[in-house]
Amino acid sequence: HEESTGGDSHPHRAQRSSSGHARINRAVLGGGLTINTLPDNMTRVVEDSGKYYTWRSFGPEDQRTRELWVDMSDVRHGQVRVHGILSNSYKQAVRVALSFDFPFYGHYLRQITIATGGFIFTGDITHRMLTTTQYIAPLMANFDPSYSKDSTVQYLDNGEVFVVQWERVRLPRRESEGAFTFQAALYKTGTITFCYQDIPLSLDVMSSAEHPVKVGLSDAFMVSTPSPQSPEAQRPTIHEYHRVEVDTTKITSFSAVEFTPLPTCLQHDSCDLCLSSNQTSGCSWCNVLQRCSDGMDRHRQEWLDYACSDEVLLDVNDEYLLIYVKTDSSTKTGGLANTGVIAGIAAALVLLLALILLALYINYHTTAPSPLYLIQRRKSCWPSWKFQKQQPGYTEVEGGHEKDSIVEAGPC
Repeated sequence: HEESTGGDSHPHRAQRSSSGHARINRAVLGGGLTINTLPDNMTRVVEDSGKYYTWRSFGPEDQRTRELWVDMSDVRHGQVRVHGILSNSYKQAVRVALSFDFPFYGHYLRQITIATGGFIFTGDITHRMLTTTQYIAPLMANFDPSYSKDSTVQYLDNGEVFVVQWERVRLPRRESEGAFTFQAALYKTGTITFCYQDIPLSLDVMSSAEHPVKVGLSDAFMVSTPSPQSPEAQRPTIHEYHRVEVDTTKITSFSAVEFTPLPTCLQHDSCDLCLSSNQTSGCSWCNVLQRCSDGMDRHRQEWLDYACSDEVLLDVNDEYLLIYVKTDSSTKTGGLANTGVIAGIAAALVLLLALILLALYINYHTTAPSPLYLIQRRKSCWPSWKFQKQQPGYTEVEGGHEKDSIVEAGPC
């Protein structure tokens, strides 16, 4: 299954917000969509370290470089498709279905969007700022495959790996400086590789006001936020929560980069594993969703809707005790409000102390009936609690409706 979206060549600038994120003008995107990205100097992952991925780079002298390159002419790798639209157009993107679940930042993807500009967009909602976040970018740049019939964008999918290759693509108004050939491979295991055969220019001289130059990974989540014009209205905002930036000086002809995924909270399917695994940190278990998370992933809106951050879990004598902390986002002033807050805290502490004493009593008086509505054994964690889900107040943009999908906001 494929879906094509086109681009506009007119650039738009990004604005820097007071929080340090680059805020894309929502008027550019239409529909009130805002995108907040991380500052340029954040999440620069060094070799063999990181939260979501570790990566290693290989040069022309490394045997691993040759091992990672997928020869698209070798029929043993599977049938190769040269995409006619992408190979004959500029600033275009096509959505392609995968034959397997590809884990990306702990989320399983079944479709991706291939762009002529040397990158893969991984978001669910297609918009005009595909270069901003949620990408896999072996070499994101202002490539124009339509310049020459020798320039192609091709891909293969054999059920174990999905490979996209940009072959002999050139930069507008710099066509005589050489053609670029490189590929990105997405493995069923979650491993991602970037391989480079021909890189005629140093990446530090490839910058363009029309298109950013990036090498790396990025992901984001979407949440509903109050509109400045109308606090009652909600607008969708995309927040970039992590980015991997590869040292571009390592990108040369006959080089490669290999990303290895690290365990994430999302992979834990039980309360026990979520809270006790030494492979992950900062994980919390949301009982109503039956999901493990650190609250920073693509399910962020659901995490907020079901008040998962309000759940507090205490371990008392090998027992799990679940309490709910009610948070009030409204601002209260005056002595009466302060007194109420203090009284509430005091009451909560008294209740907590009483529950702990009750747990100790039950532990040493095994004949006493256990209040199962408060305390559950570690294996089962706690019973399910019901919440009414708040429906988001916006409509998702259908991928086929937005034709200007690669309009650029400038480097961010």
